[in-house]
Amino acid sequence: MYSRLLTVRWVLLHLLVLALFVATFFLGNWQLGKAEGGGGAVNWSYALQWPLYGFMGLGFYLRMLKDELNRDPADDEPGNAVVLYQRPRIDTTGDPELAAYNAYLAELNAKALGQETPRGR
Repeated sequence: MYSRLLTVRWVLLHLLVLALFVATFFLGNWQLGKAEGGGGAVNWSYALQWPLYGFMGLGFYLRMLKDELNRDPADDEPGNAVVLYQRPRIDTTGDPELAAYNAYLAELNAKALGQETPRGR
């Protein structure tokens, strides 16, 4: 179960989060030094905000780890379900403007899919 969190991608992410978490405390300490040196209210607020950012980031990361552990690993595998594309039906009865507009949409759809246009048949 925890082996998913030991892949190269996750280990690099663990190290990055750890480095950023520690960096927020160094930045908070640096900002505290500036505040004690007469930096003003802004430096005092930043001195408190940097560690808060670190804990917020750690909380988000722990939530991401929890979601990864609760995720079904079979979701990554491609499914066997066959998805069939069905061409849109062109309504040619009733309003001729609606029929022309539906034909125009069908032509745009065929061009988007790289297929032959209905008029070219």
